[in-house]
Amino acid sequence: MSHDTSKLRSLLLAAATTTATVLALAACGGGDSSGGTTTGSSGEGSGAGTKVAAVIKGLDNPFFQAMEQGIEDTAQESGVEVTVQAAADIGDTTGQADKLSALAGQDYGCFVVNPISGTNLVQALAPIAAAGTPIVNIDNPLDPDAASSAGIDPATYIGTDNTAAGGKAGDFVLDNVDAGAEVAIIGGVSGDVTSAARIDGFKEAVGDQVDVIQEEAADWKREVALTKATDILAANPDVKAFFAANDDMGLGIVKAVENAGKSGDVVVVSVDGNEDALQSVLDGGLSATVAQYPYAIGSLGVQACTLAAAGTALPDTVESPTALVTTDDAQKALDAFPQPFEEFDNPLADL
Repeated sequence: MSHDTSKLRSLLLAAATTTATVLALAACGGGDSSGGTTTGSSGEGSGAGTKVAAVIKGLDNPFFQAMEQGIEDTAQESGVEVTVQAAADIGDTTGQADKLSALAGQDYGCFVVNPISGTNLVQALAPIAAAGTPIVNIDNPLDPDAASSAGIDPATYIGTDNTAAGGKAGDFVLDNVDAGAEVAIIGGVSGDVTSAARIDGFKEAVGDQVDVIQEEAADWKREVALTKATDILAANPDVKAFFAANDDMGLGIVKAVENAGKSGDVVVVSVDGNEDALQSVLDGGLSATVAQYPYAIGSLGVQACTLAAAGTALPDTVESPTALVTTDDAQKALDAFPQPFEEFDNPLADL
Protein backbone atom coordinates (compact mmCIF):
# COMPACT_ATOMS: atom_id res chain seq x y z
CA MET A 1 0.00 0.00 0.00
CA SER A 2 1.33 3.44 -0.93
CA HIS A 3 2.13 6.15 1.58
CA ASP A 4 -0.65 8.38 0.16
CA THR A 5 -3.21 5.58 0.44
CA SER A 6 -2.20 4.75 4.00
CA LYS A 7 -2.50 8.42 4.90
CA LEU A 8 -5.97 8.67 3.37
CA ARG A 9 -7.18 5.57 5.19
CA SER A 10 -5.80 7.02 8.43
CA LEU A 11 -7.67 10.29 7.77
CA LEU A 12 -10.94 8.49 7.07
CA LEU A 13 -10.70 6.21 10.07
CA ALA A 14 -9.46 8.92 12.42
CA ALA A 15 -12.50 10.99 11.55
CA ALA A 16 -14.69 7.92 11.95
CA THR A 17 -13.31 7.28 15.43
CA THR A 18 -13.98 10.90 16.38
CA THR A 19 -17.58 10.75 15.22
CA ALA A 20 -18.15 7.45 17.01
CA THR A 21 -16.87 8.93 20.25
CA VAL A 22 -19.30 11.82 19.85
CA LEU A 23 -22.15 9.45 19.16
CA ALA A 24 -21.46 7.42 22.27
CA LEU A 25 -23.19 10.28 24.08
CA ALA A 26 -26.33 9.81 21.99
CA ALA A 27 -26.25 6.09 21.23
CA CYS A 28 -29.25 3.91 20.55
CA GLY A 29 -29.27 0.47 22.20
CA GLY A 30 -31.19 -2.74 21.59
CA GLY A 31 -30.90 -6.03 19.79
CA ASP A 32 -30.70 -6.69 16.04
CA SER A 33 -33.03 -9.17 14.38
CA SER A 34 -32.61 -8.11 10.74
CA GLY A 35 -30.51 -11.05 9.64
CA GLY A 36 -28.13 -8.75 7.75
CA THR A 37 -24.37 -8.55 7.91
CA THR A 38 -23.49 -6.80 11.17
CA THR A 39 -20.10 -5.31 11.96
CA GLY A 40 -18.78 -3.35 14.91
CA SER A 41 -17.99 -3.56 18.57
CA SER A 42 -19.43 -2.34 21.81
CA GLY A 43 -16.26 -1.36 23.59
CA GLU A 44 -16.52 1.45 26.08
CA GLY A 45 -15.61 4.84 24.63
CA SER A 46 -15.77 3.65 21.00
CA GLY A 47 -19.37 4.42 20.12
CA ALA A 48 -20.86 1.78 22.41
CA GLY A 49 -24.44 0.95 21.44
CA THR A 50 -24.36 2.93 18.20
CA LYS A 51 -26.44 1.26 15.49
CA VAL A 52 -26.43 2.16 11.80
CA ALA A 53 -28.35 0.41 9.03
CA ALA A 54 -27.05 0.59 5.46
CA VAL A 55 -29.07 -0.46 2.41
CA ILE A 56 -27.05 -0.43 -0.80
CA LYS A 57 -27.18 -1.65 -4.39
CA GLY A 58 -26.35 -5.20 -5.46
CA LEU A 59 -23.08 -6.84 -4.47
CA ASP A 60 -22.92 -8.51 -7.89
CA ASN A 61 -21.18 -5.27 -8.93
CA PRO A 62 -17.62 -4.75 -7.59
CA PHE A 63 -18.30 -1.03 -7.13
CA PHE A 64 -20.79 -1.80 -4.38
CA GLN A 65 -18.57 -4.51 -2.94
CA ALA A 66 -15.95 -1.79 -2.37
CA MET A 67 -18.62 0.49 -0.90
CA GLU A 68 -19.66 -2.25 1.53
CA GLN A 69 -16.04 -2.73 2.57
CA GLY A 70 -15.70 0.99 3.28
CA ILE A 71 -18.84 0.86 5.43
CA GLU A 72 -17.74 -2.21 7.37
CA ASP A 73 -14.09 -1.20 7.83
CA THR A 74 -15.07 2.20 9.19
CA ALA A 75 -17.66 0.68 11.52
CA GLN A 76 -15.16 -1.85 12.81
CA GLU A 77 -12.46 0.73 13.43
CA SER A 78 -14.77 3.19 15.15
CA GLY A 79 -16.88 0.82 17.21
CA VAL A 80 -20.10 1.53 15.33
CA GLU A 81 -22.51 -1.39 14.99
CA VAL A 82 -23.64 -1.53 11.35
CA THR A 83 -26.02 -3.83 9.50
CA VAL A 84 -25.61 -3.90 5.72
CA GLN A 85 -28.34 -5.13 3.39
CA ALA A 86 -27.97 -5.16 -0.40
CA ALA A 87 -30.25 -5.54 -3.38
CA ALA A 88 -29.99 -8.78 -5.33
CA ASP A 89 -28.86 -6.90 -8.45
CA ILE A 90 -29.14 -3.54 -10.21
CA GLY A 91 -32.78 -4.21 -11.19
CA ASP A 92 -33.99 -5.37 -7.77
CA THR A 93 -35.87 -2.19 -6.90
CA THR A 94 -38.68 -3.94 -5.00
CA GLY A 95 -36.36 -6.30 -3.16
CA GLN A 96 -34.16 -3.44 -2.03
CA ALA A 97 -37.19 -1.53 -0.74
CA ASP A 98 -38.43 -4.63 1.10
CA LYS A 99 -35.07 -4.97 2.85
CA LEU A 100 -35.22 -1.35 3.98
CA SER A 101 -38.80 -1.78 5.21
CA ALA A 102 -37.71 -4.78 7.28
CA LEU A 103 -35.08 -2.63 9.00
CA ALA A 104 -37.24 0.47 9.38
CA GLY A 105 -39.11 -0.73 12.46
CA GLN A 106 -35.94 -1.57 14.37
CA ASP A 107 -33.98 0.69 16.68
CA TYR A 108 -31.29 2.05 14.40
CA GLY A 109 -29.94 5.51 15.14
CA CYS A 110 -29.40 6.38 11.48
CA PHE A 111 -29.87 4.92 7.99
CA VAL A 112 -27.44 5.03 5.07
CA VAL A 113 -29.27 4.47 1.77
CA ASN A 114 -28.00 3.97 -1.76
CA PRO A 115 -31.21 3.65 -3.82
CA ILE A 116 -31.35 1.88 -7.17
CA SER A 117 -33.58 4.64 -8.52
CA GLY A 118 -34.59 8.05 -7.28
CA THR A 119 -37.93 6.76 -6.02
CA ASN A 120 -37.75 3.05 -5.18
CA LEU A 121 -36.88 3.61 -1.48
CA VAL A 122 -39.09 6.64 -0.88
CA GLN A 123 -42.08 4.73 0.49
CA ALA A 124 -39.88 2.69 2.84
CA LEU A 125 -38.05 5.83 4.02
CA ALA A 126 -41.23 7.78 4.86
CA PRO A 127 -41.84 6.16 8.29
CA ILE A 128 -38.13 6.47 9.12
CA ALA A 129 -38.24 10.19 8.40
CA ALA A 130 -41.52 10.56 10.29
CA ALA A 131 -39.87 9.04 13.36
CA GLY A 132 -37.12 11.66 13.18
CA THR A 133 -34.37 9.16 12.45
CA PRO A 134 -31.56 10.70 10.36
CA ILE A 135 -31.11 9.49 6.77
CA VAL A 136 -27.83 9.76 4.86
CA ASN A 137 -28.21 9.39 1.08
CA ILE A 138 -25.11 8.09 -0.74
CA ASP A 139 -24.07 7.53 -4.36
CA ASN A 140 -27.45 7.70 -6.14
CA PRO A 141 -29.60 10.67 -5.09
CA LEU A 142 -33.20 10.41 -4.00
CA ASP A 143 -35.62 12.19 -6.30
CA PRO A 144 -36.02 15.56 -4.54
CA ASP A 145 -39.69 16.03 -5.40
CA ALA A 146 -40.69 12.52 -4.37
CA ALA A 147 -38.66 12.79 -1.17
CA SER A 148 -40.15 16.15 -0.28
CA SER A 149 -43.70 14.89 -0.89
CA ALA A 150 -43.02 11.99 1.49
CA GLY A 151 -41.57 14.27 4.19
CA ILE A 152 -38.03 13.00 3.70
CA ASP A 153 -35.19 15.48 4.25
CA PRO A 154 -31.84 13.64 4.16
CA ALA A 155 -29.18 14.86 6.55
CA THR A 156 -26.76 14.97 3.62
CA TYR A 157 -26.03 13.52 0.20
CA ILE A 158 -22.58 11.96 -0.35
CA GLY A 159 -21.54 11.06 -3.87
CA THR A 160 -19.73 11.73 -7.07
CA ASP A 161 -20.27 14.75 -9.27
CA ASN A 162 -21.42 12.56 -12.15
CA THR A 163 -21.49 15.41 -14.63
CA ALA A 164 -17.84 16.15 -13.87
CA ALA A 165 -16.97 12.45 -14.19
CA GLY A 166 -18.53 12.31 -17.64
CA GLY A 167 -16.68 15.49 -18.52
CA LYS A 168 -13.33 13.92 -17.67
CA ALA A 169 -14.17 11.03 -19.99
CA GLY A 170 -15.10 13.49 -22.72
CA ASP A 171 -11.84 15.39 -22.33
CA PHE A 172 -9.94 12.10 -22.64
CA VAL A 173 -11.75 11.20 -25.85
CA LEU A 174 -10.99 14.61 -27.36
CA ASP A 175 -7.32 14.10 -26.57
CA ASN A 176 -7.29 10.70 -28.29
CA VAL A 177 -9.38 11.03 -31.48
CA ASP A 178 -9.30 13.37 -34.45
CA ALA A 179 -11.71 16.27 -34.74
CA GLY A 180 -15.01 15.16 -36.24
CA ALA A 181 -14.48 11.50 -35.32
CA GLU A 182 -17.53 9.26 -34.93
CA VAL A 183 -18.30 8.49 -31.28
CA ALA A 184 -20.97 6.31 -29.64
CA ILE A 185 -22.43 6.47 -26.13
CA ILE A 186 -23.81 3.58 -24.07
CA GLY A 187 -25.70 4.57 -20.94
CA GLY A 188 -27.27 2.66 -18.07
CA VAL A 189 -30.98 2.33 -17.43
CA SER A 190 -32.96 4.74 -19.59
CA GLY A 191 -34.06 7.71 -17.49
CA ASP A 192 -31.63 6.99 -14.64
CA VAL A 193 -30.37 10.24 -13.14
CA THR A 194 -26.79 9.02 -12.63
CA SER A 195 -26.44 7.74 -16.18
CA ALA A 196 -28.01 10.91 -17.58
CA ALA A 197 -25.62 13.15 -15.63
CA ARG A 198 -22.57 11.25 -16.86
CA ILE A 199 -23.76 11.36 -20.45
CA ASP A 200 -24.59 15.07 -20.16
CA GLY A 201 -21.12 15.76 -18.80
CA PHE A 202 -19.54 13.79 -21.63
CA LYS A 203 -21.56 15.61 -24.28
CA GLU A 204 -20.79 19.00 -22.77
CA ALA A 205 -17.07 18.20 -22.83
CA VAL A 206 -16.93 16.99 -26.44
CA GLY A 207 -19.36 19.60 -27.77
CA ASP A 208 -19.37 19.69 -31.54
CA GLN A 209 -15.76 18.57 -31.86
CA VAL A 210 -16.83 14.96 -32.49
CA ASP A 211 -19.84 13.37 -34.19
CA VAL A 212 -21.99 11.43 -31.67
CA ILE A 213 -23.53 8.97 -34.11
CA GLN A 214 -25.54 6.81 -31.68
CA GLU A 215 -26.65 6.61 -28.05
CA GLU A 216 -28.01 3.42 -26.50
CA ALA A 217 -29.08 2.19 -23.04
CA ALA A 218 -27.61 -1.11 -21.81
CA ASP A 219 -29.14 -1.34 -18.31
CA TRP A 220 -25.68 -1.12 -16.67
CA LYS A 221 -24.98 -4.71 -17.85
CA ARG A 222 -21.88 -6.03 -19.61
CA GLU A 223 -23.64 -8.53 -21.86
CA VAL A 224 -26.21 -5.98 -23.01
CA ALA A 225 -23.45 -3.47 -23.79
CA LEU A 226 -21.58 -6.16 -25.73
CA THR A 227 -24.62 -6.69 -27.94
CA LYS A 228 -25.29 -2.97 -28.39
CA ALA A 229 -21.66 -2.21 -29.23
CA THR A 230 -21.46 -5.13 -31.65
CA ASP A 231 -24.43 -3.73 -33.55
CA ILE A 232 -23.01 -0.19 -33.51
CA LEU A 233 -19.64 -1.36 -34.84
CA ALA A 234 -21.30 -3.36 -37.62
CA ALA A 235 -23.42 -0.41 -38.72
CA ASN A 236 -20.71 2.22 -38.24
CA PRO A 237 -17.30 0.78 -39.19
CA ASP A 238 -15.62 4.17 -38.80
CA VAL A 239 -16.56 4.70 -35.14
CA LYS A 240 -13.44 5.76 -33.24
CA ALA A 241 -14.57 5.93 -29.61
CA PHE A 242 -17.16 4.73 -27.11
CA PHE A 243 -18.17 6.25 -23.80
CA ALA A 244 -19.84 3.91 -21.30
CA ALA A 245 -21.59 5.18 -18.18
CA ASN A 246 -20.09 2.39 -16.05
CA ASP A 247 -17.16 -0.02 -16.17
CA ASP A 248 -19.21 -3.17 -16.56
CA MET A 249 -20.67 -1.83 -19.81
CA GLY A 250 -17.23 -0.52 -20.81
CA LEU A 251 -15.81 -4.04 -20.53
CA GLY A 252 -18.64 -5.35 -22.70
CA ILE A 253 -17.71 -2.76 -25.33
CA VAL A 254 -14.05 -3.81 -25.12
CA LYS A 255 -15.10 -7.37 -25.92
CA ALA A 256 -17.15 -6.17 -28.90
CA VAL A 257 -14.16 -4.18 -30.16
CA GLU A 258 -11.93 -7.26 -29.79
CA ASN A 259 -14.47 -9.42 -31.63
CA ALA A 260 -14.54 -6.91 -34.47
CA GLY A 261 -10.76 -7.02 -34.79
CA LYS A 262 -10.43 -3.34 -33.88
CA SER A 263 -8.42 -3.53 -30.65
CA GLY A 264 -6.16 -0.51 -30.42
CA ASP A 265 -8.15 1.34 -33.06
CA VAL A 266 -11.21 2.29 -30.96
CA VAL A 267 -11.00 4.31 -27.74
CA VAL A 268 -13.19 2.98 -24.91
CA VAL A 269 -13.56 5.00 -21.71
CA SER A 270 -15.96 4.31 -18.83
CA VAL A 271 -16.73 5.40 -15.26
CA ASP A 272 -16.24 3.68 -11.88
CA GLY A 273 -12.66 2.47 -11.44
CA ASN A 274 -13.55 -1.11 -10.48
CA GLU A 275 -10.70 -3.57 -10.06
CA ASP A 276 -11.40 -5.52 -13.26
CA ALA A 277 -11.61 -2.25 -15.19
CA LEU A 278 -8.31 -1.04 -13.77
CA GLN A 279 -6.72 -4.34 -14.82
CA SER A 280 -8.21 -3.90 -18.28
CA VAL A 281 -6.67 -0.43 -18.55
CA LEU A 282 -3.31 -1.85 -17.49
CA ASP A 283 -3.62 -4.66 -20.06
CA GLY A 284 -4.61 -2.33 -22.91
CA GLY A 285 -8.32 -3.19 -23.09
CA LEU A 286 -10.13 -0.16 -21.72
CA SER A 287 -8.38 3.02 -22.79
CA ALA A 288 -9.23 4.73 -19.47
CA THR A 289 -11.71 4.76 -16.62
CA VAL A 290 -12.85 7.68 -14.49
CA ALA A 291 -12.39 6.23 -11.01
CA GLN A 292 -14.88 6.98 -8.31
CA TYR A 293 -14.14 6.28 -4.65
CA PRO A 294 -16.82 3.80 -3.52
CA TYR A 295 -14.77 2.77 -0.48
CA ALA A 296 -14.58 6.39 0.64
CA ILE A 297 -18.28 6.98 -0.12
CA GLY A 298 -19.19 4.07 2.16
CA SER A 299 -16.79 5.24 4.87
CA LEU A 300 -18.07 8.81 4.73
CA GLY A 301 -21.65 7.50 4.87
CA VAL A 302 -21.01 5.84 8.23
CA GLN A 303 -19.21 8.91 9.56
CA ALA A 304 -22.01 11.22 8.43
CA CYS A 305 -24.61 8.95 9.98
CA THR A 306 -22.94 8.97 13.38
CA LEU A 307 -22.59 12.74 13.28
CA ALA A 308 -26.23 13.22 12.23
CA ALA A 309 -27.49 10.88 14.95
CA ALA A 310 -25.53 12.93 17.48
CA GLY A 311 -27.28 16.10 16.28
CA THR A 312 -24.42 17.57 14.23
CA ALA A 313 -25.52 19.69 11.28
CA LEU A 314 -24.10 18.42 7.99
CA PRO A 315 -23.62 20.14 4.62
CA ASP A 316 -26.39 19.42 2.13
CA THR A 317 -23.91 17.76 -0.23
CA VAL A 318 -20.54 16.10 0.31
CA GLU A 319 -18.73 15.55 -2.98
CA SER A 320 -16.58 12.47 -3.42
CA PRO A 321 -13.84 13.22 -5.95
CA THR A 322 -12.96 11.34 -9.14
CA ALA A 323 -9.71 10.65 -10.96
CA LEU A 324 -8.97 9.65 -14.56
CA VAL A 325 -6.99 6.40 -14.70
CA THR A 326 -4.93 5.67 -17.81
CA THR A 327 -2.18 3.13 -18.43
CA ASP A 328 0.22 5.55 -16.74
CA ASP A 329 -1.34 5.14 -13.29
CA ALA A 330 -3.40 1.93 -13.57
CA GLN A 331 -0.88 -0.07 -11.53
CA LYS A 332 -0.92 2.54 -8.74
CA ALA A 333 -4.72 2.42 -8.69
CA LEU A 334 -4.70 -1.38 -8.57
CA ASP A 335 -2.19 -1.42 -5.72
CA ALA A 336 -4.43 0.88 -3.67
CA PHE A 337 -7.78 -0.74 -4.54
CA PRO A 338 -10.44 -0.60 -3.07
CA GLN A 339 -9.14 2.53 -1.41
CA PRO A 340 -8.52 5.72 -3.39
CA PHE A 341 -5.14 5.95 -5.10
CA GLU A 342 -5.08 9.73 -4.82
CA GLU A 343 -5.27 11.63 -1.56
CA PHE A 344 -8.16 13.96 -0.78
CA ASP A 345 -9.23 15.93 2.27
CA ASN A 346 -11.94 14.33 4.40
CA PRO A 347 -14.81 16.88 4.28
CA LEU A 348 -16.23 15.61 7.59
CA ALA A 349 -13.01 15.69 9.60
CA ASP A 350 -13.61 19.14 11.09
CA LEU A 351 -17.28 18.69 12.05
